[in-house]
Amino acid sequence: MINKLYFPCSDNKTKQHAFEAIKAEQKHIGYYGLPEQDTSAITNYCQKIPETVENIVVIGIGGSSLGAKAVYEFIRPVRTLTRRLFFFESTDPVNLTALLHDIVLDKTHFLVISKSGTTVETFAIYKYIYSLHNDPQSYTFITDPGSPLERYAHTIRADVLHLPANVGGRFSVLSTVGLLPLALCGIDIHTLLKGAQSIKESFFNAGYMQETLLNKAAYYAKHHAQYHINCLFAYSESLKYFCEWYVQLWGESLGKHQRHSAFHVGLTPIGLIGPKDQHSFLQLIMEGTRDKSVTFIKIEDFNDHTMISDISLPNLEILDALNGLPFETLINMQCDSVMEALLNEKDIPVDVITIPNTGEYTAGALIFYYELLTSLVGELIDVNTYDQPGVEAGKIILKEKLAAQKG
Repeated sequence: MINKLYFPCSDNKTKQHAFEAIKAEQKHIGYYGLPEQDTSAITNYCQKIPETVENIVVIGIGGSSLGAKAVYEFIRPVRTLTRRLFFFESTDPVNLTALLHDIVLDKTHFLVISKSGTTVETFAIYKYIYSLHNDPQSYTFITDPGSPLERYAHTIRADVLHLPANVGGRFSVLSTVGLLPLALCGIDIHTLLKGAQSIKESFFNAGYMQETLLNKAAYYAKHHAQYHINCLFAYSESLKYFCEWYVQLWGESLGKHQRHSAFHVGLTPIGLIGPKDQHSFLQLIMEGTRDKSVTFIKIEDFNDHTMISDISLPNLEILDALNGLPFETLINMQCDSVMEALLNEKDIPVDVITIPNTGEYTAGALIFYYELLTSLVGELIDVNTYDQPGVEAGKIILKEKLAAQKG
């Protein structure tokens, strides 16, 4: 994985402050330790799930589902997996009915994931599905130790797995939350963690990623008032759900009151997929307000060498330059062309992440890269990266409305 920055580096004092703060965070923020974890408990638990199970369903929302979905949809198009993985994330009744239509309940194992153990959306969906299929052995619950969900699971004698300490939902993809559903579908979680470990070691041991991440984070923080919108422009449909995961990670972590002032700050995340968003959002980036930075992601090897047919079409001979060109070459040429056009504007911050392929190692590296970047930027714009009081406020109001309705 290579990240090339096309904007100036910041001063060493700022970068040193960020690095020391992140080093200190490792003592109490749990996600930093996930790449080194022992996965034997997860792999052993997978053996308990009967071979007759064809589908794994995650019932969860936000951090309980987005990370696993990002990895699954990144790898699934180029790999034959052992089981299908579904995500029940929405209380939209049409969506719920459509998803249930695609699975056979007797051949499905359900993972109910809620850190607090009381997530409204998760249990609205769970209650409905449990009313249709009330076999406790078909459910595994993942939650914090001692939560109401754990107590409930014990009453029906269902299995419970715990989240590691001090790991927030949006940083939990490399924990049981993401690793269990991925492992159950045949994704190599050991290699996934090795990819994350490669970024961690490079950053903390003065490797290539240390200077790159510090320069990028310091630039974002220094210019966050001007370039307060960060566009992730990924040139592969397989990265669509990675973009969704990034939007939650970036938005929920960085949109806050500053710790030492009353100011509201944040960098607004936007996930884009090339080339289709060249025909929509690119115009706004190119000629709109200069308040956006852009990160491109391109894939070196798509593991698919399909070529454009070598045929000439009457009156369209101008397009014969496409003949015999691999689609993977074309999509990367499109990425490079858009990036060059933005660089020619001189006042749009641009960088490009080049990843080698769509495998587990790459996915793990990309995830941990963005988690580290988020922590660094959060430190430098002076926010608590790991809470989400704005989200909690909405949850409290919803529970009050539900209680009033019942009353």
